This record gives sequence, C-alpha cells and structure tokens, in this order.
Amino acid sequence: SVSMFLNTLTPKFYVALTGTSSLISGLILIFEWWYFRKYGTSFIEQVSVSHLRPLLGGVDNSAPSTASAANGDADSNRQSVSECKVWRNPLNLFRGAEYNRYTWVTGREPLTYYDMNLSAQDHQTFFTCDTDHLRPADAIMQKAWRERNPQARISAAHEALELNECATAYILLAEEEATTIVEAEKLFKQALKAGEGCYRRSQQLQHHGAQYEAQHRRDTNVLVYIKRRLAMCARKLGRTREAVKMMRDLMKEFPLLSMFNIHENLLEALLELQAYADVQAVLAKYDDISLPKSATICYTAALLKARAVSDKFSPEAASRRGLSTAEMNAVEAIHRAVEFNPHVPKYLLEMKSLILAPEHILKRGDSEAIAYAFFHLQHWKRVEGALNLLHCTWEGTFRMIPYPLEKGHLFYPYPICTETADRELLPSFHEVSVYPKKELPFFILFTAGLCSFTAMLALLTHQFPELMGVFAKAFLSTLFAPLNFVMEKVESILPSSLWHQLTRI
Repeated sequence: SVSMFLNTLTPKFYVALTGTSSLISGLILIFEWWYFRKYGTSFIEQVSVSHLRPLLGGVDNSAPSTASAANGDADSNRQSVSECKVWRNPLNLFRGAEYNRYTWVTGREPLTYYDMNLSAQDHQTFFTCDTDHLRPADAIMQKAWRERNPQARISAAHEALELNECATAYILLAEEEATTIVEAEKLFKQALKAGEGCYRRSQQLQHHGAQYEAQHRRDTNVLVYIKRRLAMCARKLGRTREAVKMMRDLMKEFPLLSMFNIHENLLEALLELQAYADVQAVLAKYDDISLPKSATICYTAALLKARAVSDKFSPEAASRRGLSTAEMNAVEAIHRAVEFNPHVPKYLLEMKSLILAPEHILKRGDSEAIAYAFFHLQHWKRVEGALNLLHCTWEGTFRMIPYPLEKGHLFYPYPICTETADRELLPSFHEVSVYPKKELPFFILFTAGLCSFTAMLALLTHQFPELMGVFAKAFLSTLFAPLNFVMEKVESILPSSLWHQLTRI
C-alpha cells in the first residue's frame, strides 16, 4: 500500500511539499531571531524549559525555596539598579574648548542628548537653591541651567553678570563659551573670586535657618567645582605639580565631598608625574572594600603591580619555569581589573578605537572604559612591558568566571543593564562594546540550517521535478523498508483471520 501511495504522487506534490516546508522553517527562523534580539533568549528553548520540562517530570532539585528565591530576586534587582547607576565622569572635558572643537573639525556630535540632560540635572542640583529668587543674578542663572539652547544659556549668563559678579555665570561661560583652556581658566579664576565671597558670607549664616543651610551647601558645591576645574585646567596646560597641589588642598579642605571623586583626578596627575609611591599611597586609602570601586582604581592598582615585573616578563619563560610571586600578584591584579570592567583592555591594546569620553559614565560599562583609556593609555605605554603583560593575561579572566551573567569571582555578577545605558550615553557613530557577547542559541542555528536545507530542496525540486521525485520515492521507500519488513513478519506470525480483523479495526 505504501508503494502504491508513493507511485501515485506527482512531481507537483514534491514541489509543493518542499516549498511549504521551506516557508514554514523560514517563518520560524524569523520569529526566533526577532525574539532573540528583543529578549536575549530562544523562544523554543524557553518554552521547552519552562513548560515542557515540568510536564515531563523534570524538576530542578537544587532550586531554592519560594521565599528564598523571591528574596534572591529582590536582592539581584536592587543590586542591578545600584550597579547601573550613572555617575558624573571625574575627568569630563570642557564643552566649549574640547567637545565643541571636535564638532567643528569632524561635524559629529560627541555628546548625546541623554548625557547632556543628565549634566543639566547635575547643574540644577549643584548650582541652584530655593533662595535664588532673592538675588536677581541667581534667579537668571536658575533659568539658564534649564535652557536647552546653548546660545540662550550663554546669553543668560552675560545678562546675570551685568547685574552682579555671579560665580555660576562665570562657570557657564568657562564651560561653554570659552574656546580654549586658557580662556576657560581665566573665567574660572574670576568665578573663584566671586564664589569665595559668597561662600564666606553663607558660612557665617548657615546655622540661622534651613534656607541659609541650603544656600551654604550650594555655595560649597560651587566653590569645590571651581577649584576642581581650575586644577584640571592646570593639568591640561602642563602645570601638573600645581594641579596635584590644588587637588590635595581641595581634598583636605572638603574631605566629605567624595561624590566628586577628586581622587581619580589626583591619581591621573600623579601618574603623569610618574610619582608611583604617591599613587600607591592614594590607592591604599581609596582601594578599600567598603568604598565603591572604579576602573581607575582597579586598573591603576594593576598597573603598579605590572610595573614591578613587566620589563622582564616573557610568556615563554613564564610557561617554562612558572610564575614568580610578583608575577602572580600582577596577573591576579589584571584579572581583578578585567573582571570589574572587561571593556578596558581592547582600548588599552588599541584593538578598538577611542572616542571622546562622555560627561557621564556607567561603572563597569563601555562608557567608563572609554573615559579611563582616554586619559590613562599614555600611562600604560610609559611603563615598559605593561601592555604586553596585559595582552598575555587579560583573557584568562573569563576562564575563572564560568558564566559571567550569573556568577562573580571577586565582584558582584556583571550587571545586564550596562548595554542599554551605554547606548544612551555614547554617540551613535560609536560601536558599543557588549559583554558578554550573546551567543546564538542552538534552535536559531538549527532552524537556519533547516530553512536553508528545505529551500535548497524546494529549488532543486522546482528545477528537476522528475529526478527529485525519483530520489524522494527512493528515500521514502528506504525509510519505510524496516516498517514493511516488520509488517511482513507480523502477517506471517499472526493467523490470517486475526490479522484481517485487526486491519479492519
């Protein structure tokens, strides 16, 4: 009966069959790919794990109780939110003198709207308070910080300066109107005179009420911002020792303002002076388990460890005799740094091109890696053999972390929200570094192969219907041969009357 059925099939049937199979597998492939791009997992795999395995009796015995699982999910969510907090870049550039100059030369915008909007929120938080309406110049500046148009902000700053010596107006002009660092420094020095006067006056009145307390806090933020930017101007203009002194004095004068991360500016300036003992002293204070880490902290610690052994390090010699204690410490420091931020090595090794650092960064993200490498690549190049040691050892980090999204070795698991936030912070012309790379699930590869195979069969069947019909009949005959053999054996064993009744049923 099978042979009779196969003989009655026409070539058109095989064309229709292979074409329909190719269409269905192609639709499955398109859906799987869309689902993977949107949710990062395979739909078929997710359904099989979530729904089919329980029906088949597959239960994970190692699963925690419902209460503990709920607590774990809540903890991971809280950790994810805290890990994906966006921070102000301690080494952010000047808009007028650096970011705008880049735009004039290349025609590209180095800052995203999201990044600039975060800066506008920072400016309103640091430079305004509820008593600004009592002083006309401050009232104008309060509106200026909310302006989206740069020219409107600059015009408002000039208007405020016509009324009074306003420190925040000078800050805005230094950041956005000055086209060179020299011009910016002159404006910041004028801002410093005005800011120090306001700070002294508010310091005397800070305990007279809540509004005076808020005003003093604002004046403190303004003064710290001005002094920090003056130190950065000195660093950019080559007066590095002067910049280091200004940063040290600022940290002593305002030790509680750790939110500005001035120690990262200090580390970079000390590395420029090659004052490695002073760098180690700063790290000893800030590379503490109770303090938040950063790429600057972790990679600077790795650089100091690598500096002790990198000039004589040889991969071949190390493989023969094994690593010495100092080399092991350097490799472990590199592994620690790479686990914290795995995007940095490709920029330090110049496997990926750098762009201007954004005004805000995401710790452990691509934005932080760009900000770090933009200023610290020269320091790694200056230490002989440091980049070679990094090149030989950094990828070994990933063998220590079996599955980075779920497990951590020295830090919390790598947060999954970094890619989304980095795409908001970094310009569209930059290819965002993604870690870990999303591997294509098995079912996408399987459906892609199935679709390609059935499409090829459909094409061959359409071009050579008779020949493909012969092949299909031969294939199906071979496929059904074991079944025919079993049926013949059953017919020979069972009585003919019983077999006749079974076939009728």
